[in-house]
Amino acid sequence: MAEENENPTPESSPRGNIIPINIEDEMRGAYIDYSMSVIISRALPDVRDGFKPVHRRVLYGMSELGVYHNRPYKKSARIVGEVLGKYHPHGDSSVYDTMVRMAQEWSLRYPLVDGQGNFGSVDGDSPAAMRYTEARLKRIAEEMLADINKETVDYQPNFDDSLSEPSVLPARIPNLLLNGTSGIAVGMATNMAPHNLTEVVDGIKAYIADEDISVEGLMEFIKAPDFPTGGIIYGYSGVKSAFETGRGRIVIRSTANFETSKTGKERIVVTEIPYMVNKAAMIEKTAALINEKKIEGISDIRDESDRTGMRIVYDLKRDAVPNVVLNNLYKYTQLQSSFSINNVALVKGRPHTLNLKDMIKHYVTHRIEVITRRTEYELKEAEKRAHILEGLLIALDNLDEVIALIRASKDPDEARDGLMSKFNLSEIQAKAILDMRLQRLTGLERDKIIAEFEEIKKLIERLNEILGSEDVKKELIIEDLNDVKEKYGDERRSVIEMAGGDFNIEDMIPDDEMLVTVSNEGYIKRTALVEYRTQNRGGVGSRGVKTKDTDYTEHLFSATNHNYLLFFTEKGKLFWLRVFEVPEGNKTSKGRAIQNLINIESDDSIRAVLNVKTLTDEDYINNNFIIMCTKNGVVKKTLLEAYSRPRVNGIIAININEGDQLLDVALTNGDNHIIIAASEGKAVRFHESGIRAMGRGATGVRGIKLSESDHAIGMVCVNREDAQLMVVSENGYGKRSDIEEYRITSRGAKGVKALNITDKTGKLVAIKEVTDEDDLMIITIKGILIRMSVSDLRVMGRATQGVRLIKLNNNDGIASVTRIVKEEEEESEDSDIESNSESGEGAEPSETGTEE
Repeated sequence: MAEENENPTPESSPRGNIIPINIEDEMRGAYIDYSMSVIISRALPDVRDGFKPVHRRVLYGMSELGVYHNRPYKKSARIVGEVLGKYHPHGDSSVYDTMVRMAQEWSLRYPLVDGQGNFGSVDGDSPAAMRYTEARLKRIAEEMLADINKETVDYQPNFDDSLSEPSVLPARIPNLLLNGTSGIAVGMATNMAPHNLTEVVDGIKAYIADEDISVEGLMEFIKAPDFPTGGIIYGYSGVKSAFETGRGRIVIRSTANFETSKTGKERIVVTEIPYMVNKAAMIEKTAALINEKKIEGISDIRDESDRTGMRIVYDLKRDAVPNVVLNNLYKYTQLQSSFSINNVALVKGRPHTLNLKDMIKHYVTHRIEVITRRTEYELKEAEKRAHILEGLLIALDNLDEVIALIRASKDPDEARDGLMSKFNLSEIQAKAILDMRLQRLTGLERDKIIAEFEEIKKLIERLNEILGSEDVKKELIIEDLNDVKEKYGDERRSVIEMAGGDFNIEDMIPDDEMLVTVSNEGYIKRTALVEYRTQNRGGVGSRGVKTKDTDYTEHLFSATNHNYLLFFTEKGKLFWLRVFEVPEGNKTSKGRAIQNLINIESDDSIRAVLNVKTLTDEDYINNNFIIMCTKNGVVKKTLLEAYSRPRVNGIIAININEGDQLLDVALTNGDNHIIIAASEGKAVRFHESGIRAMGRGATGVRGIKLSESDHAIGMVCVNREDAQLMVVSENGYGKRSDIEEYRITSRGAKGVKALNITDKTGKLVAIKEVTDEDDLMIITIKGILIRMSVSDLRVMGRATQGVRLIKLNNNDGIASVTRIVKEEEEESEDSDIESNSESGEGAEPSETGTEE
């Protein structure tokens, strides 16, 4: 008995027909069935008519009710009840919401339902209840149903097998492309964009003319999606990707214009917003951003939209720049949004991702099938009518005999059989003769029958011609498309801005030239270069930087706002920063701690800063090099491409040996001369080809031979033919000499004299490449700044002592020297400038130095 309980059978077990199954298999099978039901019967559109089942059922139900465009409206509740009770056994809200959306001009590019009453608004207002609204079909929707009663499509049983419903509509218009659709299934989703009917018709005609046409060829006709709310398609790469692959992201911007009010205030007026954006919610969010100070320059927002069109007004403050405010609105609000295209549709019951050509191809295939089935139906009906007319003509030719036979018959069946046997007629023909009215026996009616018979024969001939030729079928498709285009074609609403792309913050910031300063203790700022005025050589200078007693400016250079700053630390690490990301200050402000901007270690400091115009141009970064020089005279050359991928935590730029530190960096094109100078006054010049390109983490090779007490103080990359070499000593003396006076040696040599070092001059602290077109900016340890024209300094011999550039107070010295390309001569007399005309102080000493 125990054995029987352990192995029960359906016959012996009290459980009867209970069959044990694996729960994992059951759940897997049930979930797959559920997901396939959602995919096929609910969420994804059919590629042929572009409809999900609920849309198809609503339109078919409305046609069955007879609510055509030229008939009276019917209550929406009546329509929903018809669809719900006959074809769509789901919630009434699903049917009503579908019908409402098909009536909204801001939701569908070509609405299919003509609604009367409150059908919602672009502000997100809900439609009125279905008992209050009325609806009927739009004329264009009837094109979707054209010829449906001519056996053009397959029918399937409804949910309870009591009725039949079409599995697809004949679709005289390419609805999938025109109106798009969206839906979320199980494991997949679809989001298709609407397009312009005129463009789509032209594209389909082009495909019919040449089925081998490429997607790029079709894009000459179908330019881009065309949204019902208009707007600007900003950038074309997403459109191209969507058309070619079926997936892409399109950026849509609002249409905005600038106006001036009667009081002289400027305002931004928005007349079109992106597709699927809730206007009221967008305005509310914008107001919140203004209150939080995330968007500045706006004093008021008003929605002045009315029945004539949309109009959102942003009043600007008097000091606001309209373009900057508009770009901020694009960046932070839904005035700019994106539409992600994912063209997934059912092809023969299976989901596929489709590109533009695929969708057109499947639509044309469907239309050919519809035309074939319609023609077969019409041919069958024509042949039936021709058969009847043949019988009527036989009867008219033998009228007296027919009448006599009918009068002699005792009932219709006998008369029918007599006609069939005597005149060799079919049952249908005999019945038609018996049903014929006496008025058809007149001569005029006889002529009508003969004419109709001739017309029927011509029709049959034409229908056979259509069935026998694919080309004729395609001609009929083109005729239908031309007719649709003439009736419903319109202009594009969405403007295409080819030069657009993803919004960048650079769009808001002018590419002005700035002066960037970095102090010894790590404070950085940028200042408009025009704040500094050119001063005479020998002046005391004006205060440029407020510093602590122990701080002084270490780096000073000019750059434009859109440039990249490459920060090289003394430990050999590299960090990136855009110039516009540097806080702006006036010429007397201290700046901001650089640790707040880049993740530099606390025991590290900035030793060199390089200004690079771009890191995204492949040609630029693969044909330029970074050359680095260390305090111990080591040089290293690496492709700029190795440093073109910014990281938040920086990267290793050069391997620094113990006791050494990075000193200077230069950007070269691979064909420049390099000059390295040492504090004892010597400089070596060699061609950069003497340095082989190395990897990012390499140490480098010897650049200049140094004594134990000596160290390198700077490096110059000679890249201008008319340039001279400017050298500056720690006590404020300097001179410029022709670069050709520095003979070319091999890399690693001792070099030649660059400045006659004396106690008066002090040791060498800086070398720069300059021309007459340059200005020189010098900052002392105490923060005194002077800007002078290089043209004021005459060219002198290489081994001379030089002239005094700046009068230094006690315990002061030169901290930083930079070259600034002069844009405009601005000679002026500053109140802080003292005339330095003491005899001998500015006199040029004799050239007594000798070359070693």
